[in-house]
Amino acid sequence: MNVPPLPAIMIEPAVRAALLEDLGRAGDITTDALVPADARAETALVARQPGVVAGVDFALTAFRLMDPVITAAVDRPDGTRLAPGDRIATISGPARGILTAERTALNFLCHLSGIASATRGIADAIAGTRAQVCCTRKTMPGLRFAQKYAVRVGGGSNHRFGLDDAVLIKDNHVAIAGGVREAVSRARAHVGHLVKIELEVDTLEQLAEALQLRVDAVLLDNMGPEVLRQAVAMVDGRAITEASGRIRPDTAPAIAASGVDLLSVGWLTHSATVLDIGLDFVG
Repeated sequence: MNVPPLPAIMIEPAVRAALLEDLGRAGDITTDALVPADARAETALVARQPGVVAGVDFALTAFRLMDPVITAAVDRPDGTRLAPGDRIATISGPARGILTAERTALNFLCHLSGIASATRGIADAIAGTRAQVCCTRKTMPGLRFAQKYAVRVGGGSNHRFGLDDAVLIKDNHVAIAGGVREAVSRARAHVGHLVKIELEVDTLEQLAEALQLRVDAVLLDNMGPEVLRQAVAMVDGRAITEASGRIRPDTAPAIAASGVDLLSVGWLTHSATVLDIGLDFVG
């Protein structure tokens, strides 16, 4: 995927905070004790399993923040499909800085690559349909921008970045507002003309009411493929249709085949398994 890289000004604070957390109060006492100050090393970030790489800039930032003398040559940038043994980048320079930054660099790289790989798995499973896979706000605090970037690298799209992006009326909102019509009416009176309104529905009866209110999107929650097909037919292009609930690579094709526009998958960011990547010494 040709996804624009994140600006360095966004990446550096997150990586700096992670390094400071790791360095604690006394720095890397193991490396300082064992590695001579003038020792140099050439290392490689290497994939241990197949997947899609994401977060290379995060990893390189970790090394450069530890020692600006460290240099990097990237072989496989973000979005590249990896096979076991593929070299992602070569890291060279002072050995102390490389070893001290290693874990922070790998934490970002493995985590974000895991998200990109999981997203790619869903995207591949629904290829040939009109549907796109998208993420949610179920992200790690402080890392939403990075995790959502990894979703884009994996071939997915982003749902809301925050509560101020769009209105998403869910069942608890409806309960407190006193009904769907009242909830939509209040939302429409509160926000500007450029803000979209999405309504979560659990049944076709609720969907029919939502369509009468002309919402911009409907979140079709926990509906099976057959019900989703009926829902898409009812909507008939009048709103964006988004399916959610129990979507995995094995269930995604049937859900996408219903004709929905989006498959909303929370576990991509809150539970995706890391991609196994290691730092190996060269030579």
